[in-house]
Amino acid sequence: MGDYSKALEFYEKDLEITKKALPPNHPDLATSYNNIGGVYNNMGDFSKALEFCEKAHKIYEKALPPNHPSLATSYSNIGQVYTKMGDYSKALEFYEKDLEITKKALPPNHPSLATSYNNIGGVYTKMGDYSKALEFHEKSLKIREKALPPNHPDLATSYNNIGLAYFGKGDYSKALSFLEKALVIRQKSLPPNHPDIKMVTNSIDIVKKKM
Repeated sequence: MGDYSKALEFYEKDLEITKKALPPNHPDLATSYNNIGGVYNNMGDFSKALEFCEKAHKIYEKALPPNHPSLATSYSNIGQVYTKMGDYSKALEFYEKDLEITKKALPPNHPSLATSYNNIGGVYTKMGDYSKALEFHEKSLKIREKALPPNHPDLATSYNNIGLAYFGKGDYSKALSFLEKALVIRQKSLPPNHPDIKMVTNSIDIVKKKM
């Protein structure tokens, strides 16, 4: 918690300076609000997180063209807060707006588009709609396989998420296959005591017990 309060202190000072130096609808002011919103989101103070992310969003809407990538990121930030709050229909609404802009603003194999698909897939997994989750996670994986080096951690994330969706569907052999792919990449790309390795190892153990 100490790190968060230090981060808040830093970002609040930054906001103070930015407010004095720039006009009220300057995109850099939105960045300051977003940074504070992100810290509150990590702290679990979701109403504060929403308050700051929405302030940022209002500025972006006034200051930027409608298909600007920063506007997409802003929708995604609000989607993340709603996901953590467990308000999945709201989260989907904002993630879909993010996807809409990202599709227009970026080339079809851009990693940010993969992240947009991944976020939507994650919400569907939480909602228990595993077929929809798979559909979006597979779109994400296709892009990541083309755009990223073979041992990139984001590829492991895709394999992991597809594995979890198959687990939800009760297809344990496919779940195991994807989770093991995720583990191989994580073992190559992350330090041995990284929590993501522990997480996927635990998932593999759970799947094996079901088989």
